[in-house]
Amino acid sequence: MRSGRQKSDNRFYLLSANNGDGFAKMKKKIALLGSTGSIGRQTLNVIRRNPDLFEVVSLAAGNNTELLLSQAAEFSPDVITLKSEAGLKKLNIDLKNGNNYGVKEVYFGSEAYIEAITDEADLVVIALVGFDGLKAVLKAAEKGKDIALANKESLVVGGKFIMDAINSSGIRLNPIDSEHSAIWQCLGFDRTTPFKKLILTASGGAFRDKTIEELKTVTAKEALKHPNWNMGDKITVDCATMVNKAFEVIEANRLYNADFSKIEAVMHRESIIHSMVEFCDNSVMAQLSYPSMEIPISLALTDGKRLAQNVDELDFFKIKTLDFEEIDGKKFPCFPIGIEAGRKGGLYPAVFNGANEAANLAFRQGVISYPDIYAIIEGALSAYTVKESVSLESIERANEFATGFAEKFIKNKLN
Repeated sequence: MRSGRQKSDNRFYLLSANNGDGFAKMKKKIALLGSTGSIGRQTLNVIRRNPDLFEVVSLAAGNNTELLLSQAAEFSPDVITLKSEAGLKKLNIDLKNGNNYGVKEVYFGSEAYIEAITDEADLVVIALVGFDGLKAVLKAAEKGKDIALANKESLVVGGKFIMDAINSSGIRLNPIDSEHSAIWQCLGFDRTTPFKKLILTASGGAFRDKTIEELKTVTAKEALKHPNWNMGDKITVDCATMVNKAFEVIEANRLYNADFSKIEAVMHRESIIHSMVEFCDNSVMAQLSYPSMEIPISLALTDGKRLAQNVDELDFFKIKTLDFEEIDGKKFPCFPIGIEAGRKGGLYPAVFNGANEAANLAFRQGVISYPDIYAIIEGALSAYTVKESVSLESIERANEFATGFAEKFIKNKLN
């Protein structure tokens, strides 16, 4: 018989009249936004291996109806949402045939994912790609839901505005990003722990060994061949341009209230060290493992409690050496210009993100060249002169400006 509920920093408990010590572990109820993407699928892998710890209460997907329905059949969430109206047609056919997958509510539309942030959820996993993550974070904070965050863009564009919303709500914000999870681990799972410097590592992406001349003719197909990680297409291209690392530097500024002078990024080809923290005594702590997103995902789901993973033990004799190089800003100009946008603050990070999002997609579609990505970002940031305070509305306007600039650039290029 359930007689009460208590929440601690590290785990959930349920008072039970039947167990010996008066407490029994309760399943944490998970709302998963972006369930059919790379992070979403890996999150469900962790949940699948730990059915005694987690229960899926909602799933939000974009256009992959088949996979969403497969996930719904396995995890029986109360709520599912779809971005695609075409997907709804397939779902309606299934519902008419009596296949409701245990689902009670279905929503569709461009912002249907908001409906997946249910009152029942204990933790909202935000694995959406791009600008959509911002509204999801704000809604989760408004509803007082703890957040496991994989969406970089929300912190990049929202800045202090979004951190204020999170801090004032008193919720937990657990990073899923491997680099920020590594920092979180080195800080003892406490984002307020004092430090001297944060050191982010970067694999260098698919083009780390290309020359500036060779980069003029590389293709999206080449960019998607990441040397170490298996990720979604958008973030893989962001790694190839080093935009991803600029995002992470800005994220570090937000998450850890760190001045940009206290954040460093280095190229580390092996992707064994995921990030490091230097302390006041000049000692450095690092988090090491073979590349696996399921480690940071599980830590974000459990508020820092470690679970067994399907990851090989590190073989230091096989690894032998760990290499570090300076990131070449001339070769990867999106990296320094992104950090500069972060330093300027205000709405410049939103312009940086919006321009990159449009350019990244156009490159993947084969419409523009790799150097055009930087040209669009630099052009949008140079052209943006609006001065207004940061709010959800002004962020949306800045995003629209950047997207519009990119569209004009692409149109002129095609003509």
